[in-house]
Amino acid sequence: MIQVSARPMPLPRLAITSGTIEALKWLALVLMMGDHINKYLLNDTEAWLYCAGRLAMPLFMFVLAYNLARPGALERGVYRRTMIRLAIFGALASPAFLALGGLVNGWWPLNILFTLFVLTATLRFLEIRSLPGYLAAAAAFGLGGSLVEFWWPAIAFGIAIWSYTKFPSIAAMVLAAGSCAALGYINGNQWALPSIFIILTASVVDLPCPRVRWFFYGFYPAHLSLICLARIPLRQAGYLFFT
Repeated sequence: MIQVSARPMPLPRLAITSGTIEALKWLALVLMMGDHINKYLLNDTEAWLYCAGRLAMPLFMFVLAYNLARPGALERGVYRRTMIRLAIFGALASPAFLALGGLVNGWWPLNILFTLFVLTATLRFLEIRSLPGYLAAAAAFGLGGSLVEFWWPAIAFGIAIWSYTKFPSIAAMVLAAGSCAALGYINGNQWALPSIFIILTASVVDLPCPRVRWFFYGFYPAHLSLICLARIPLRQAGYLFFT
């Protein structure tokens, strides 16, 4: 007699090579730069750049969450080092980010590096796996998510990726898809959702992309500062900016 096991099939683990992870960071950087040029220099006149730019944040959140989910990240101090770097470069980017405008009361929300900081802090507390840690994670998620770009959906997406990478589950898949779809409320469209397809595609390819340490941290404040400088001669030539 043939016996049929009632045990459910395990979900596939998410495994992406280091080179492909770096390639995703470069893709996200290019999409972000195009989005910022469109927003701050072209007055959001290029719809295709805006739509493509909606992919950048989920890809950056994915890369960070995936790297933090690696075994031994807590013991090696990865969370602490990442939070320090994000805080420093987020602060360095703030003068240009504020000067470019388009913010509520001149300061809200805080820039994307602080979004990544809030995600890292939330995951750091979750990694403790204790009641105080869970309470601290909830506080970081609730308060931090209200202060940064893309709000709670961005943080929830990163949590879902981190959780699935560690312990694949249907709940994590649903949270990832739901939070990515919820970004449509912020973005005004659902162009964040294709990032999931890009991530799934990345899991089946191996791209030989070398790691460039510190470059992505420094690029963010640097490119915002350059955009600020580029606005000076354009304003003098009579070009109007509406952000």
